Amino acid sequence: MDFRLSEEHEALRDSVRDFARETVAPVIAEHYERHTFPYEIVRQMGKMGLFGLPFPEEHGGMGGDYFALCLALEELARVDSSVAITLEAAVSLGAMPIYRFGTAEQQARWLPKLLSGEALAGFGLTEPGTGSDAGGTRTRAVLDGDEWVINGSKAFITNSGTDITALVTVTAVTGTNPDGSKELSTIIVPSGTPGFTVAPGYSKVGWNASDTHELTFDDCRVPAGNLLGERGRGFAQFLRILDEGRIAIAALAVGLAQGCVDESVKYAKERQAFGQPIGNYQAIQFKIADMESKAHTARLAYHDAAARMLAGEPFKRQAAIAKLHASTIAVDNAREATQIHGGYGFMNEYPVARFWRDSKILEIGEGTSEVQRMIIARDLGL
Repeated sequence: MDFRLSEEHEALRDSVRDFARETVAPVIAEHYERHTFPYEIVRQMGKMGLFGLPFPEEHGGMGGDYFALCLALEELARVDSSVAITLEAAVSLGAMPIYRFGTAEQQARWLPKLLSGEALAGFGLTEPGTGSDAGGTRTRAVLDGDEWVINGSKAFITNSGTDITALVTVTAVTGTNPDGSKELSTIIVPSGTPGFTVAPGYSKVGWNASDTHELTFDDCRVPAGNLLGERGRGFAQFLRILDEGRIAIAALAVGLAQGCVDESVKYAKERQAFGQPIGNYQAIQFKIADMESKAHTARLAYHDAAARMLAGEPFKRQAAIAKLHASTIAVDNAREATQIHGGYGFMNEYPVARFWRDSKILEIGEGTSEVQRMIIARDLGL
């Protein structure tokens, strides 16, 4: 097995790393503190082609692969997770459903803007009161002539309320299956559609520079042609999207974990205690060594899951393992980095304070750690 990156992937990684350090790092703390969306950073990521990384050129993409997206997410998250999750959600949850399941007309209408970063899209799955029970969807869509009439609400939806949000893809109950279970379908709802309301942004613990809202649909009407994919296949469609997305979230988590190592090494060389840098003390050395080991093994896990996915092999279990492990060690590394920084780790002027606040959601979003364990156990036949 060769774990080395190709020249193309290595060049992409280096380019995004430079962008994160030189463009994102100097301004993101202010956005984070003010809870403002970094439109200028998003525009520059669009010019770099990051939103089109895993899509073919015929749709306006860069002709790369999903692993390229993961490398970009890791490098962005080494500096800031709000920017990284904006890209991750825009690609894997926003544009990817339309690319995977959309008609030629839907793809032609939406993908060029989404893949250029000119527009963003949200993925309306989670609902208040359902959480991990995606099968408990209550939002309903009834076909009335040549229109879907949608009623319900969604919670915690990323990229759903920015000035450049073009649409939200919504899962809804559209009927009853022969076995009595809910028929779930996926429908495209353009921003500004009457009856579609975006609530004010949440007051969050972390990811303060990303966009997250609750959505409500009150007799919201969209054309019947806005059905995404086959009617009744919504559940299978979003499971596929979430399997892929877990690899991306694992990459993001690895980036945060590695960023904690970066900042801790830097601080340990600069901070003096008892007449010498604290990095000279074995207690600090061992903490940082453990952090680096965790980040390295989590990186191997998401690389493996991505390789299986790109090879067309089953990857559900490997994606769950990667997401579970990477999110766990991201929280561990953020806690240790804060401890190494001491009182300064509790001050927002230091990046590790932001990393600490951003890390916990990684054990919750796009499938909780408990859900990942369920997936792994079921795949083992339990």
